[in-house]
Order: sequence, then C-alpha cells, then structure tokens
Amino acid sequence: MAGLTGIQMKNAAINLLFPRRCPVCGEIVVPERNLICPECVKKLSPVKEPTCRRCGKEVYGDPEEYCADCLRHKRSFESGAALLNYNDAARKSVAAVKYRNRREYLDFYAAAMDLRFRKLVASWRADVLVPIPIHSSRRRERGYNQAEELAGRLGKRWGIPVDRRLLVRSRRTAPQRELNPAERLANLQAAFAVHLARSEADVPKRVILIDDIYTTGSTMEACTRVLKQAGVEKVHFLVICIGGGRQ
Repeated sequence: MAGLTGIQMKNAAINLLFPRRCPVCGEIVVPERNLICPECVKKLSPVKEPTCRRCGKEVYGDPEEYCADCLRHKRSFESGAALLNYNDAARKSVAAVKYRNRREYLDFYAAAMDLRFRKLVASWRADVLVPIPIHSSRRRERGYNQAEELAGRLGKRWGIPVDRRLLVRSRRTAPQRELNPAERLANLQAAFAVHLARSEADVPKRVILIDDIYTTGSTMEACTRVLKQAGVEKVHFLVICIGGGRQ
C-alpha cells in the first residue's frame, strides 16, 4: 500500500474486510471500485421515454401524455420520476434492501438517481426531501427505514436537507400487495399525518417524497394529501422502481 494516502489505505482495508456486493446478484463486485457488476447492469430495466407526465411511468407514444392509472385516478402530487421498471431483478434487489439489511445496495441506486435526476430535481427547487415513513413497529422489526436511508444518500449528493420527522405513520396498515387501487387508498386513509409539533410556518412549501417502489400511487397520493392539508404547496416524488412500464 505504499504511496497511498491515509483515506485510501482506510478504504482499501474496508474493502478487504467487507467487500462490496452487487445489488443484483449479491456477489462481490469486480472490479472492486464499481457499485454493481457490469453484467448485472444489463438485467435492470431503466425507465425510458416517453413517460407519463404525472407519475413518470412508461407510456407507448407521444399522444399518451398520461398513463391509464393517472387518467383514471385523481393525483394531488405535481409529478414524479422513477429510475427503473419493477422487473424481477429489481424486485429481488429492493427486497434484499428492505428485508435482509442490504442497505449498501442503496449506494448504487443513489448514484444512479443522482446521474439521472440531478437537473430535474434542481428544476423542482425543493426545500426538503421527505422519506415515506414506516410504522414504528416495522422500524423495530427491521432496524431502519429504507426510504430514509435512500433520502439521506440523495440529500448529501444534492445539498437538500432531509426531513425525517415531517411525516409520521400513525397506524400500521395491512399489506398492500393483494389490494386493488381503491382498496389501497382506503387502507391508507388516516395512516399518515404531519408531525403534531409543526406550526404552519415550519411546514416547507416544496417537498420531494422519496420511496423505494411506486405501484398504484396510493401511498404517494395519501402522503401528498396530508402534506397539502398542512400547507405544503408543491409535492413531487422520486422512487427507485415503478410498476407497469413497457419493459
């Protein structure tokens, strides 16, 4: 390690003891400075234009400004964007982050979102990033909130503060996977609230919600309604994955 700086030596030692693992295959990344295996990048499905002007989901042509979901359901948020389509590789990777404590995978996703969305985020002129909260019982089970972990990484890259206390999850909801869109939104009613200690003057005007997955939009819609009732003027969102694209 001759000629290395102290920081470089420290990083080399960390890599030796705790080698970085690929967020897709789970194996040690080669070359070691990468955040993902070069071959595994091909297994992911980046969201491509044209996309829905409201939720960022892929659509089929220019006349389709909005996806079927956003035409069918009222949206209170201004717009959103997603990095990836929710294919099998992305599903397994995000599940590992949420349920197997693979938080280091978020380093890759944050770097990719920074590269893809930096200009878009600047145009939104957000006051804060707000992670979608999880219920305290789920936090105790997992030990962390994956949306907070992602928001923290993005906030450092963009110089935007992360407000982890603005939104709270006031009750634990049933799993959303087996519910239709109407049932999902009903399931989330009264599940979110703005922190009681906030005065109207303390509520930011422009917010970007951060989460891992967007499916029907029920969670984003519920959170946006609560935020706007509290005085937030504009709400956008960013997620790692979105379901229902062309793929």
